Amino acid sequence: MRGLLARPAKAEGKLPVVLVIHENRGLNPHIEDIARRLAVDNFIAFAPDALFPLGGYPGNEDAARELFTKLDQTKTREDFIAAANFARALPDGNGKLGAVGFCYGGGIVNFLAVSLPTLAAGVPFYGAAPQLDKVADIKAELALQFAGKDERINAGWPAYEAALEKAGVKYQAYIYPGVEHGFNNDTTPRFDEAAAKLAWERTLALFNRVLRG
Repeated sequence: MRGLLARPAKAEGKLPVVLVIHENRGLNPHIEDIARRLAVDNFIAFAPDALFPLGGYPGNEDAARELFTKLDQTKTREDFIAAANFARALPDGNGKLGAVGFCYGGGIVNFLAVSLPTLAAGVPFYGAAPQLDKVADIKAELALQFAGKDERINAGWPAYEAALEKAGVKYQAYIYPGVEHGFNNDTTPRFDEAAAKLAWERTLALFNRVLRG
């Protein structure tokens, strides 16, 4: 797997590392921008490209979506586990790992949460729930971000929430009324500036509280 590694221009000491997981289009300019934003806020960010085995992000959103359907998702999930382990072990990191993902990537954050006890904090944006019988394995603290007008993803939330409660997982869930799936992506018509700003503030608050020190 190949990805973008973003670091602060000036950093003192070891920093938290955040894995940034793209939508179903690979490592496009929007996700690269998310990684750079994290670096500006004094995190090390690693944004892998799941499309790398197929040649990488093709530079076109429609072509990227089409290419994405050709991935072996079982292998791709293992690639993300490998990417998370790589990121957590970066020599400039402080050993604490967070993950943020969007749409498909939100589902991957949930998958990593049930798969990796070393994940300390996770922020899935409108991501599909993981296997409910594995929710008890979650060690990370979660901040789950949902769009109010997102029936497909939101339909799975009550059962996921019940599993989180039963397992005693630390989490906060936020639903932004009136906005659509993908509201954080400022390159699409679904972008909602107010919801995206608030969701990002909550994302940074979790990472700063859990991953530093």
